[in-house]
Amino acid sequence: MDLGSLKKIFLSLKKFSNKAIEFTIEANPESLTDEKLSLFLDEGVNRISIGIQSFDDSKLKRLGRLHDGRRAMEAVAKAKKTGFENIGIDLIFGVWDESIPSWKDDLKIASDLPITHISCYSLTCEPGTLIKECVKNGSIIPLAEEISADMYDMAISYLAGKDFTQYEISNFSRSGFHCKHNYTYWNNDPYTGLGPSAVSYADGVRIENIPDVSEYVKKIRSGIQPVGSSEKLSPEERAKETAAVRIRVMEGIGFNWFKKKTLFDLPDLEKKALPRLIADGLIEQSKPGSAAQGVRLTRKGILFCDMVSAAFL
Repeated sequence: MDLGSLKKIFLSLKKFSNKAIEFTIEANPESLTDEKLSLFLDEGVNRISIGIQSFDDSKLKRLGRLHDGRRAMEAVAKAKKTGFENIGIDLIFGVWDESIPSWKDDLKIASDLPITHISCYSLTCEPGTLIKECVKNGSIIPLAEEISADMYDMAISYLAGKDFTQYEISNFSRSGFHCKHNYTYWNNDPYTGLGPSAVSYADGVRIENIPDVSEYVKKIRSGIQPVGSSEKLSPEERAKETAAVRIRVMEGIGFNWFKKKTLFDLPDLEKKALPRLIADGLIEQSKPGSAAQGVRLTRKGILFCDMVSAAFL
């Protein structure tokens, strides 16, 4: 996107961004220029997240990325030189033909950079994507789940030794640099989404905008809300959903916090799921007998978090 268009977007966001404690922008290495970085800082952006995915050129080609490893490292260096103190990057593991040593190389390069935050995501084959089609026709053989699990386990251990604390399933940060806006989703708090396909959530109502860009613009210009779909959750559904997303955070779910948040007692609400998950070694009691008593994921539960969330729902 050109500088002129970016300036227009920042101008339209002023009434929100002027009050922001954390103002994050996401960028790709191949499109990150010195001029854009300076503009971001001038407009109050205080956190940047760069979609690096990997520093391995062959892996980046398999993923269809436009940058290479050198460009990725240069993007981080530019952001730091421009004045950004809070720099995050995204990495992907579990790519077909990827080896554990090559994943460790990605982690080593990343942790040696002047960054404060790393998000590690396992490759997923989403329906309708080219990768999914290649898997279906046999031209891509997915990595075994056991190897992907070993890669994830390695990331947890390796990054801990580099002073990156895992504070959520996919997120690691240096002290004081947890991503604040993500807690909105993990706490099931209200949020506003702007643009085609964007999702908003407030008072138990979830609204998704229409995906078609032209139709979205047409409706906005006509003064019509560009809503594609909406759903209203019952108080119990909201509470269960809160449990399902909050369990992703390493500190877990405090019973008192949950009662204040949802007006439900978690042990009563999940009286079937909790005992089963504890017996399966997926969650454990945290700080029993204290005011902060609750439940959290075990090391095994971290690997099977989606299963835990599904059980709460």
